[in-house]
Amino acid sequence: MALEQRLNLRMSQRLIMTPSLQQAIKLLQMSKLELVTEINHELMENPVLEEGLETMAPQQLNSQTSPVSDSGDGSLSEKGTGDEDDYEAFWRNYLDKGYEPRGPIDSMDLPSFESTLTKQENLADHLNWQLEMSPTDDRTHEIAEAIVGNLDDNGYLDASLEEIQAMGEGGGYTSGEVDRALVLVQSLDPAGVAARNVSECLLSQLKHLGMHDTLAGVILREYMDLLQAHRYQEMANRVGCTLAEVQLHLEIIKHLDPSPGLKYNSNRSQYVTPDVYVIKDDQGEYQVVLNEDGLPRLRISQTYRRMLERGAQVEDREAKEFVKEKFRSAVRLIKSLDERQRTIMKVAVSLVKHQRDFLDHGIDRIKPLRLRDVADDIQMHESTVSRVVRNKYMFTPRGLFEMRYFFHASVPDDHGGEVSALSVKQKIKEIVEREDGARPLSDAALVKILETSYGVKVARRTVAKYRGELRILSSGDRKTPFS
Repeated sequence: MALEQRLNLRMSQRLIMTPSLQQAIKLLQMSKLELVTEINHELMENPVLEEGLETMAPQQLNSQTSPVSDSGDGSLSEKGTGDEDDYEAFWRNYLDKGYEPRGPIDSMDLPSFESTLTKQENLADHLNWQLEMSPTDDRTHEIAEAIVGNLDDNGYLDASLEEIQAMGEGGGYTSGEVDRALVLVQSLDPAGVAARNVSECLLSQLKHLGMHDTLAGVILREYMDLLQAHRYQEMANRVGCTLAEVQLHLEIIKHLDPSPGLKYNSNRSQYVTPDVYVIKDDQGEYQVVLNEDGLPRLRISQTYRRMLERGAQVEDREAKEFVKEKFRSAVRLIKSLDERQRTIMKVAVSLVKHQRDFLDHGIDRIKPLRLRDVADDIQMHESTVSRVVRNKYMFTPRGLFEMRYFFHASVPDDHGGEVSALSVKQKIKEIVEREDGARPLSDAALVKILETSYGVKVARRTVAKYRGELRILSSGDRKTPFS
């Protein structure tokens, strides 16, 4: 058959990501702080957008009703605009007297020096400061700085001594030079820093206490394996002392710090701004309120609006097209913001409706919930709900929770119903807290207690998984010494 070109007509359906849809999806998954940053960026980039003089009123909704009560129509506001053509009056505040202090400054109102620090001192800063004060030669100081630079967050030395030797220029450092620098760093505060293992870290702390040659030091040097396995009677037999003497020195070891660097490398507190408030009123009903504090009220500049209205008089075609494009972009942003707030409100109301028992009675009454349950309730797709709950926080009478917190799997009970996996984890935590330290419960014992006392049927591997997520040690590691 000869090859030939043909023209065929075919119909098909495709999902096209319009600019409005792309912007709506982008804004929907942003947190409140990210949204404020994005809006401020658009206010700077788009001259058609401007911030209104009045603040945006929060939208309130009773959890028993589904429609959202809007504070406005979400359209372009005319209120608060003046005569933008009066440029002399517009610039008057900036040209008269410049900046004037509002009143005398009281020195008692000034912030303290500590509150003005922009950087918290970490372990490396603390050690380098001590090195600067130490009387040592330049080469040892250089090697000590290299050692400090290779410490992890716990204060342990990550690099081997051979790697430290190879860091020197030319032929590198000698082993004696590295050893002297390591001894110098290990003599600094905090005690136990720059150790290569737990035993060396604890021994260094005993040395600072003047207890290096005691029974505690012997245990750390020679019987670390027996210590980790809780084989105290065998340890006492090998050392040649009584179990009571071993217990006395184990109490000393217990009060040593196996991670001396954490106190200087602790993460700074991360403050969370809730996106939704859930408030219980006097009638016992829950009110869902969007947190719109700090969100600018956007509107279209009246100057550019009038420019478009008399567009026929504008001769510069490129300028007119530029204004039209910026106008369309501004309208898309305003509509996307309004749709974002409405969607977050719908999801929050649905969460309150599904988890009302949790809000009333606590964690024991929380229900298993899936994204599909909320999506079916508000008639939206699961992906939309997933974007809404991402990086969003809800403040409730029970505390501040990430919105994803309310979505978790279910575990069957003996009544044919379902129990939240989060509730099962809470029960495991409570059982372990009440157990006898001398005879800690195994995972199989936890399975039996959950079934007999709470009617929850779970497998042993599921209990082990939940225990790991709760950071609860195994029964052997939870056993209390000498009990």
